[in-house]
Amino acid sequence: MTQSKIIHARSKLVAKIPPAAEILRGSLLHRHVRHRSGCTVCANGEGHPVWVLAISYPGGRTKQIGLRPEIVPTVQQWLDNYQKLKATLEQICEFNHQLLRPE
Repeated sequence: MTQSKIIHARSKLVAKIPPAAEILRGSLLHRHVRHRSGCTVCANGEGHPVWVLAISYPGGRTKQIGLRPEIVPTVQQWLDNYQKLKATLEQICEFNHQLLRPE
């Protein structure tokens, strides 16, 4: 691939990068919380469904944030944007590696 084609392909990738304000790192989990006592729903074994965003940090620490159901679609979109950004950056880096090689 010629340098001009590489630069053109790289530019197309850059144009597809999601907005930086709409990026989120973590994992979306759907859990069931059960109370120890005093809850008839939990006594029946059903529990209460909750959405949680789990974020891992260096040193093995994990932070969990409880989410309201109405914001789950937004969180999912932001998580998808993060994955798209990572994949796009990897492709851009590969193009840049090709540009550094002598022809």
